[in-house]
Amino acid sequence: MAINLQKGQREVINAPKFTIGLGWDTNSSSTGTAFDLDASVFILGDNKKLVADEYFVFYNNLKSPDGAVEHTGDNLTGAGDGDDEQIKVDLSKIDGKVTEICVVVTIHEAENRRQNFGQVRNSFVRIVNTDTNEVVLKYELEEDFSIETAVEFGRIYKRNNEWKFEAVGVGMKGGLQDYLNKYN
Repeated sequence: MAINLQKGQREVINAPKFTIGLGWDTNSSSTGTAFDLDASVFILGDNKKLVADEYFVFYNNLKSPDGAVEHTGDNLTGAGDGDDEQIKVDLSKIDGKVTEICVVVTIHEAENRRQNFGQVRNSFVRIVNTDTNEVVLKYELEEDFSIETAVEFGRIYKRNNEWKFEAVGVGMKGGLQDYLNKYN
């Protein structure tokens, strides 16, 4: 049975291998341009910065150097039910310097397309146990991000040799660049 989290809530992840599923729907856009939302993963060390540039996993860098985090590819439309993008994680392979994995979703070319997360609905992040295919936890974003073009959906962090997921749900106006500035 999946645990439905509220913003700020934390839960232990007992599965060493899991898939992070991200989903969303877009409202009919008055901008006349299709939405392209992108999932990105920032793999951080103790200093809350990228372990190395190659530990920024996204549609142009699908796998971390240690092989622990793998993006399954870019979904350009978000059409259909279920996960729109997925990231596979194998904690048994994770580099010892890694203490946190931040999951961010951004709107590609949001400024040019005059788009923001206020036009996105039914957004969620979920953790699925790879071995059992069971949904371990799910967090549905309910906030109205009317000016934000990037949202940190959640983070996975190590504390006392235990990996936990925190439902974050915090947005930024500057898109992916804001997160690159924050974590690089």
